[in-house]
Amino acid sequence: MTELCLPVTGDQLLAVLAALASPPRLRIVAALKAGGRNYVSRLAREVGISRPLLHLHLQKLEEAGLVMSRLELSDDGKALNYFEIAEFAFALTPQAIAEAVKSLTATSTRSDS
Repeated sequence: MTELCLPVTGDQLLAVLAALASPPRLRIVAALKAGGRNYVSRLAREVGISRPLLHLHLQKLEEAGLVMSRLELSDDGKALNYFEIAEFAFALTPQAIAEAVKSLTATSTRSDS
């Protein structure tokens, strides 16, 4: 699998940071990295959260480009949604932030102070 260097734009930087700013999402990334690709029901048991909540977290991670999903049929005909890590790497440095800000289109009126 090819490693994806993220983020490239300011908006992607925000998406990645927002996706990783959650302890359950960090646990999901760690579980997928340690155990490899997994289907939702098993991953929910391993991480210790409900399937609906896991879906919400996986959606955020997938939107940020950190995980990938694929729907497959099991031998008994059940549809299983498998998730795996989308290999990524990025350096979070002042220079990287300064470069990312140049392409930032997302705006926020919320203050996190």
